[in-house]
Amino acid sequence: MSAKPDNRIHHLNLYRRYFELVAAGQKTVEVRVKYPHLAQLAAGDRIQFHVKDTDEACDVEVLRVTEYAGFEALLDGERPERVNPASSREQQLANIRAIYGAEKEALGALAIEIKLV
Repeated sequence: MSAKPDNRIHHLNLYRRYFELVAAGQKTVEVRVKYPHLAQLAAGDRIQFHVKDTDEACDVEVLRVTEYAGFEALLDGERPERVNPASSREQQLANIRAIYGAEKEALGALAIEIKLV
């Protein structure tokens, strides 16, 4: 019987405004499309978030990953202030959809509960 592998470390980019919220411990739920490379993301994994084209990084632990059919369902299932405490639910939905088009939302949405390490 083999030993459990070490928790995985994933490297993901964030826009600066979201990175700052994560680094300050204010953003505790990250929203992502259910891309194949994120299908195995699980509680206990680590994510190192990067601001694209900089050396800035922030490490978090994944506490929970919950799949939703789309972004509206995700915001209904999660407390929107945990996704982005600086924006209303309506503004968050618009921002998320500006980042991910309808064809990507159709893949499903992931709510990734995180905590700073």
